[in-house]
Parts: sequence; structure tokens; C-alpha cells
Amino acid sequence: MATTLADERTTQKGLRRSVVAGSIGVLVHWFDWAVYAYMATTVADIFFPDQDGTASLLSVFAVFAVAFFVRPLGSVVFGHLGDRFGRKKTLSLVIISMAAGTLLLGLIPSYDTIGLAAPILLVVARIIQGVAAGGEFGSAAAFLAEFSPAKRRGLGTSSIEVGSVLGFLLASFVVWVLHTALSEQAILAGGWRIPFLVTVPLALVGLYIRLKVEDTPEYRALEELDTVPASPVSEVFKSNRRQFFQTIGIETFMNCTFYVVLVYLLTYQEEIVGLHADRAALLSTVASLVAIAIIPLSGIASDRVGRKPVLLTAAGLLIAGAVPLFLLMRQGSGYAAFAATAGLAAVLAIILGTHSATVAELFPTRTRQSGLSMAYAIAGALFAGTLPYINTWLISVTHDSMVPAYTLIVVGVVGLLTVLTIPETRNTDLLHESDVSTEGSLSAPVP
Repeated sequence: MATTLADERTTQKGLRRSVVAGSIGVLVHWFDWAVYAYMATTVADIFFPDQDGTASLLSVFAVFAVAFFVRPLGSVVFGHLGDRFGRKKTLSLVIISMAAGTLLLGLIPSYDTIGLAAPILLVVARIIQGVAAGGEFGSAAAFLAEFSPAKRRGLGTSSIEVGSVLGFLLASFVVWVLHTALSEQAILAGGWRIPFLVTVPLALVGLYIRLKVEDTPEYRALEELDTVPASPVSEVFKSNRRQFFQTIGIETFMNCTFYVVLVYLLTYQEEIVGLHADRAALLSTVASLVAIAIIPLSGIASDRVGRKPVLLTAAGLLIAGAVPLFLLMRQGSGYAAFAATAGLAAVLAIILGTHSATVAELFPTRTRQSGLSMAYAIAGALFAGTLPYINTWLISVTHDSMVPAYTLIVVGVVGLLTVLTIPETRNTDLLHESDVSTEGSLSAPVP
């Protein structure tokens, strides 16, 4: 009995360490990402001072989108590495790459100092971040899905998105403190660099934790069975095309909602609703807190009733609630803005708590990281990354401030139709038939 209890404590300790390892890199990733979005108007003044307000903001969001366009490259590289050599190695490489890109961004001289080289270096830094981001979700989702017990896989993988929203929460808090403690002149003079440079110690802590974990049981099973894939990327398109496109649909549903609610909404509230920067940052903090509270509950619900019912509920709420919530936000009242922001965050959290387990369960272990990484990156590059730019441009062209609500309705429809095509995957075995047999697939000797 004592041995059994000791083994159980060891297993629980290993599981907790794995959850922290999987989620801390996501926290660092999204902290970097959110700081850039939350500092959009300041970054516009630093790197694009010769343009008018709308043009410089569009330039900032265009550079934001560039990082998404290189995500597929990162997804192919890190997806291949993860399925070929293990989840642990890519978890470490991703966090190092992300920190390097953010450190570069925080050290770039302003346009007034080095001229055109400043925005060029800004693009380079965002490309490095984008390549790293292409591997983060697939690495973390495969790692945590494979480490979580089947009956608690929804809850286990929901920690990925708790980490992502904690990154946004930390970013919004740091930006709020920055605007509260420093004058606009001090921020423009160099204070804007502080949130980016904070990434370095965070990344070092994340790297240390990730180096301490073992690889997942499922991946070690592939090694023992000698069925590690030689070309996982090509195998995705050979054997898992349906799952790949279903994952693109689900990740478009999640990513677009995510970027409207936690990235674009802050700029929208400043530029369109007319809130002061510190009030908009505070509302973003509220959205993050609401999401953090609901995400684990969504994961638990998906473990008990299934992935599909939870995601279909979120899609229905998004379609029905987007316009009323944006109308409420535009009333000008602080309470109305608070309620609208919290409502949008709640719908987002339902999606966040369930999507990772859902898409991880669609793929076999052999191609899980490649399939997840590439589908996630393509969804981000084609849709989510361009959404802040598209919303800003459409509002300026149509003069209709309800554009973001309309885009969320379209996103909800995409989510609804995609979820209807997938099987219920709750409690499924992550080792599929193709994982234990090399027939009809490309395998390689164990690395």
C-alpha cells in the first residue's frame, strides 16, 4: 500500500510538473504577443511617426500580421521535430526562439534614431516570434494531451489556455502599470521597452522547467514499438487530411474569437468607443480574469458531457450574442463596457477550455504535433492574424463601428459547421491503430 501511494504521489508530481512545463511557455508566448498588440498605438509612434494616425496603426497591425504569415514555416519545422524526435526538445527550442525575438524587439532603436532600419528590424523580430509561435501550440497541446489521464484530458489541456490568458493578463497589467506610472513622454522616450524586456527572465524560468520533464508516455511507446515516423508532415496529408481540415476550422473558430476579444478589443475601445488607455487596459484585465475562471470549468464540462456539446454551445452563444454585446459596449457607460467585455470573454473561455483536447484527440500520436502545429498556424495566418487589420480597415471604409460583431458572427458559423463534422472524441485512446503498425505509413528507426 505504501508503495502504491508513493507511486501515485510521484505520478501526480510528474503530472503537475508537466502541466506547468506545457503552460509556462504558452504564457511567455502570449505575453510577448499581447504586449505588442496592447502597445500598438505607442509602437506606431515609435516606428512609423511620419504617417497619420490610421495609417501608422494599420502599419503596426500589418507587421502584426506578418508574424502570422511565417507561422506555417515554424509549424512545419517544429512539428517535424516534435513527431520525429520528441515533444520535450521542441518545447525548449520554441521558448528560446520566442524570447530571442522579443528581446530583439525590445532593443531596437527608434525610427528617429536609425530611420528606415527601425521598422525593418521590427519586421525581423516579429518574423522570429512568428516562426517560434508556429511550434508552440502543437508542442504544448500534444505534450499535455499525452500526459493527461483520459478522463481528465479536457481539464489537463485547458491549462494551455489558462497559460495563454495569464500571459494576456500579465501583459495588460504591465501595460496598465506603465501608463499609470509613466507619462506619455516617458513611455515614448524608452519606457515602452520595459514590457518586452520582462520576457527574458520569464523565458529562462520556462526553459528550466521544460528541461526537467520527461517525454510523453505515448511518444515513448512509439520509440518502444519502433514506429517513430520518418516524414510526419507528409504523412499528415497522406493519412490525416480530414482531421487536418477539421482542425483548421476549429482553430479558426478559436483564434479569431481570441484575437478580437483579447487583442483587438483594447484598441477598439480606445479608438472607437473612446475609452482612455488605462480604462481599456483594465477592461482587458477583467476579460482575462473572467476567462481564467471559466476555462477549467469548460475543460471539466467537456470531460463529462463531451467535446461537441460544449463547442456547439459556444458557437451558438457567439452567433446570438456578438451584436447585442457590441451595442452594449458602445453605450458609453463604464458598467456597460464591463458587462460587454465580460460576456465576450465568457464565450471565448468556453471555446478555450475545450478546443485543445478536441483537436489533439483527432490525430494519431505519429502525426499529432505536425498536424496540430500546421493547422493552427494556417488558421492564424489566413484568418486570425489579419483580423485586427481587416476590422480596422473595414471600419475606416464603411464607418460602421459594428464590424467586429459581424466578423464574430461569421466566425461562430464556421465553428458551428466544423464541429458538426467531427466525431465525439471524449475518452478516446491517443494511440491509434496507425501508431502500433507501420503498414501503409513511413517509419524510421528510433532516433
